Amino acid sequence: MTSPQPSLPLAGRVAIVTGSSRGIGRAIAIHLAELGAKVVVNYTTKSAEAERVAAEINELPATGKGPRAIVVQADVSEPSQVKSLFDEAEKAFESPVHVLVNSAGVLDAKYPTIANATLEDFDRTFSVNTKGAFLCSKEAANRLKQGGGGRIILLTSSVTRSLKPGYAAYAASKAAVETMVKILAKELKGTGITANCVAPGPIATEMFFEGKSSELVEKTAAESPFGRVGEVKDVVPLVGFLASDGGEWINGQIIPVNGGYV
Repeated sequence: MTSPQPSLPLAGRVAIVTGSSRGIGRAIAIHLAELGAKVVVNYTTKSAEAERVAAEINELPATGKGPRAIVVQADVSEPSQVKSLFDEAEKAFESPVHVLVNSAGVLDAKYPTIANATLEDFDRTFSVNTKGAFLCSKEAANRLKQGGGGRIILLTSSVTRSLKPGYAAYAASKAAVETMVKILAKELKGTGITANCVAPGPIATEMFFEGKSSELVEKTAAESPFGRVGEVKDVVPLVGFLASDGGEWINGQIIPVNGGYV
């Protein structure tokens, strides 16, 4: 039996990454696995994509007995499904969960003004982005390993600072999470669990491109000091650091990752 490699900072630890069938979540799941973690790949509807992510992780060198990754379907806005997500992680890896990365999120690709937004779209945005982050944080606060190594990392957005028209519901849903994480970090006093937000700027994912013209994409890129939109590889190193022992003294923070976009 192969024992965990001590050179890998997350060897022997279990991470749940919600919304990890694609986009930033996918890249985070693979990166944490490369750092040694066993990973729960979560999806809501895209099962084939989630299975491909898990297969890629399971091709990595073994760090112990059993699979490196499993796939679990769960809607983060449903309390019973969030509970089952943790249940399945503990059962599969015979270990408490150490790291939660909440990357599941939705963005209304119609980019409506407040005057034109529908209540249904508003409710869906807050249900997934805000309620989902709350439910995942609540479960993690009760179930993550205490005494060191426990990490809650919530993905928000730099749009809470850029305040672009058409993003009102989305920005508000993420701003609520950023407020919540600061309180959560204080409430976790004595557990050794940290709680932080990572707030990416525009990142070249399916969610970013949906509903945008090529002209708008070019304009967005031009607003960056680097003259480009970000890539998932620009975000994952920070998440990996926060998940590791080296990130322990960073707690209750919102960290923008946007290349100076805002």
